[in-house]
Amino acid sequence: MKEFELKYGCNPNQKPAKILMDNGKELPIEILCGKPGYINFLDAFNSWQLVKELKEATGMPCATSFKHVSPTSAAVGLPLSDTLKKACFVDDIEGLDDSPLACAYARARGTDRMSSFGDWVALSDVCDKTTALILKREVSDGIIAPGYTDEALEILRTKKKGNYNIVKIDADYVPDPIERKQVYGVTFEQGRNNFEINKELLSNIVTENKNIPEEAVLDLVIALITLKYTQSNSVCFAYNGQAIGVGAGQQSRIHCTRLAGNKADIWHLRQHPKVLALPFLDTLGRPDRDNTIDVYISDECDDVLAEGRWQNYFKYKPEALTSAEKKEYLASITGVSVGSDAFFPFGDNIERARKSGVTYIAEPGGSIRDDNVIDVCNNYGMVMCFTGMRLFHH
Repeated sequence: MKEFELKYGCNPNQKPAKILMDNGKELPIEILCGKPGYINFLDAFNSWQLVKELKEATGMPCATSFKHVSPTSAAVGLPLSDTLKKACFVDDIEGLDDSPLACAYARARGTDRMSSFGDWVALSDVCDKTTALILKREVSDGIIAPGYTDEALEILRTKKKGNYNIVKIDADYVPDPIERKQVYGVTFEQGRNNFEINKELLSNIVTENKNIPEEAVLDLVIALITLKYTQSNSVCFAYNGQAIGVGAGQQSRIHCTRLAGNKADIWHLRQHPKVLALPFLDTLGRPDRDNTIDVYISDECDDVLAEGRWQNYFKYKPEALTSAEKKEYLASITGVSVGSDAFFPFGDNIERARKSGVTYIAEPGGSIRDDNVIDVCNNYGMVMCFTGMRLFHH
């Protein structure tokens, strides 16, 4: 297949639309089910690059959940604790611990479930039955992977009444070193961003504290590779083998940090005992539970706890999660990593990151205020690496 006709482009009025290879070669994909659209393919090709690179850097099965050309999360296939399984709605998945790939997707999908509603999935390895079973019950637009077991393909083909988008990509495909795109009729050309991100990139430690444990090295690598495929400006918080908060596409870096930090806080708070014990109505669907948890954790909790409202969500009225309880819970968290796709220009980013338990930081460096940023890190005993490499993605 050398080209594939699309229903329309980014919007229904943008026709005609198709994908094709400029060099006349075959497309590096097979469409096994469904009819993906323009944005689907943007998500598919960006997300595949992320998991492919993350697998090469870590040697572990990887997964990502994408929405509107940015990841909501990316994760490697580490086992989930019982608490995290419950928070990610996968505590009932049989055989989860036996599938690192399923663990990776459970983590990625469970990170920011509000944003992952209707996601595009990318897997670094052949999709297995357990991963397909998780996907089967989630609202998702499609998946890209280097292959599918027969059982997995049979399960996924039942989604959306047989119209779920399933794409197989040639894992050996290597794109041309020069990439091009058009804006307003003008062609842009540049070399592909083939910069390799690995633990050696973290060797330039500029703070007084220079102790980075291996688990933090892994988290920083995950954060940086995630940022490489996130719309800029962007900041990524990572913890325990996964991105836990991605702030994408903001004009101000502090707004990226606040957005990513707020998402990281929500990820942590979803594991609070009060949240795990919420007495949902049996009839309340998974997306509605996600929405309810999001409001319950927020300062607008009365929207789901007020008299006449809680009855729509719960078997009985749960206790509120107070501001003091949230603050105390989040204050106990340390060891979080954060990456930035460009330098932090002010120390306020570090101050905000600290509130979300950040101990380890990787950023390019090169600001005229680097000394101020380093001083703030030193005040809190943080570790910061200067990578020397900007990771803008547009």
